Amino acid sequence: MKTIILHDYFESAEGGGRLSSVLAQGLHADLAYGFARPHHPFVQGADHQPTERDLKAYSALPLWRQFKLTQAFIHRTHFLKDYHTVIYSGFYTPLAVLQHLSGPNILYCHTPPRFIYDQRDFYLNSLSPWLRPALQAFIHYLQPRYENAITQMTTIVANSENVRKRIRYYLGQESIVVYPPCDTHRFTWRGQGHYYLSTARLDPLKRVDLIVQAFLQMPDKHLIITSGGSELLRLRKLARYASHIHFTGWIDDLQLADLIGNAIATLYLPKDEDFGMSPLESMSAGKPVIGVAEGGLLETIIERETGLLLSPPPTVSAICEAVLTLTPQYALTLRQACEQQAHRFRTERFLREMRNMIKNKLID
Repeated sequence: MKTIILHDYFESAEGGGRLSSVLAQGLHADLAYGFARPHHPFVQGADHQPTERDLKAYSALPLWRQFKLTQAFIHRTHFLKDYHTVIYSGFYTPLAVLQHLSGPNILYCHTPPRFIYDQRDFYLNSLSPWLRPALQAFIHYLQPRYENAITQMTTIVANSENVRKRIRYYLGQESIVVYPPCDTHRFTWRGQGHYYLSTARLDPLKRVDLIVQAFLQMPDKHLIITSGGSELLRLRKLARYASHIHFTGWIDDLQLADLIGNAIATLYLPKDEDFGMSPLESMSAGKPVIGVAEGGLLETIIERETGLLLSPPPTVSAICEAVLTLTPQYALTLRQACEQQAHRFRTERFLREMRNMIKNKLID
């Protein structure tokens, strides 16, 4: 019985794409997606090469891209009738469910679309006034179709208890939790360098600006920021005179594993994060995390055992105090607990739970 994984698209090396790739390999399933950038690591070079279907719905125009994705998954997924089980990952793939009316339809929900639900005002206010009506029109188009698609799912899987609560609150649906996979074989202890590390994408909801402001007050502490995003230019300008703050931009998986494996500790302070894979990757490498006590981080970071949790919303002074507390010596004492916590979320556990869930649905 054939299985296929649908994922919105592969552009950056984000967690949802990695999870979809792991599922396709682990379940020996095919993989379909809206588009993929050339040579993306999650769709090429895998040990197991599934059949891949690229719907070629790319556009460089953000809102037009989202609309093209909805149309691709609605109208260009007739091939789903050839599969027994379909697993959906993303905001737009669920719209393809009407092409698969028999057999299990399983949604792995990273979060209900935040630009529709809990962060609608934030996304609208971040746009130029002349673009806001376009986003409002797209929300008006997508929301009823998304909510109707959700009701057609055989099973909804949430990536955290935090997201399970969102699904119940915003969509009125129940779900089960299967935590995402952490690659504990790739993220390992390499040593201890002289720097702290931020791996969050550079957008306002990740609050990396607060981390930069904190390290501007601690010129004797080194910070590496290893990601990109819409805030990159602004943050570089903010830190332009700070030789102890370094931006790498987007880097590949090998470089990321090396930077995490040699850090003192990592900092990750997003607003109500869905789950948050970055803290687990840090802990897998034996590195404690300075996080914030909200969202999915409450399900992974254990206060004073695998890191420090700041009261929300985090402040610059609280970040400084946490960094001064989490010295290289103190970080070393937390290494074993960090590695043990990450082991609970290892890839083998994720695939076992997903296989068991699918098997139970086949029996039902």
